[in-house]
Amino acid sequence: MISCQNVMRHELIGLDVLVAGAANPFHNQVSGRIIDETRNLVAIQTQAGIKKIPKRGSIFRLSLPDNTLVEIHGSALILAPEKRLKRA
Repeated sequence: MISCQNVMRHELIGLDVLVAGAANPFHNQVSGRIIDETRNLVAIQTQAGIKKIPKRGSIFRLSLPDNTLVEIHGSALILAPEKRLKRA
């Protein structure tokens, strides 16, 4: 089960997210559901459409299935998702 302690070892796709901080001011406060993840980007389905947010320079506030909020610096996520799952 995904928790605050092991979130880095789990798939992020499907989680609700809020961009709590970003280098690009247009990305601040973007919220929605993560629909895809690459090495450097997180794709978020918002009400206005899909937004691709760079991991570097961003802070993501994830809502876990048990409604716990976890804040993660995007630079900690910069790795291909499949490699991050194996490494963490």
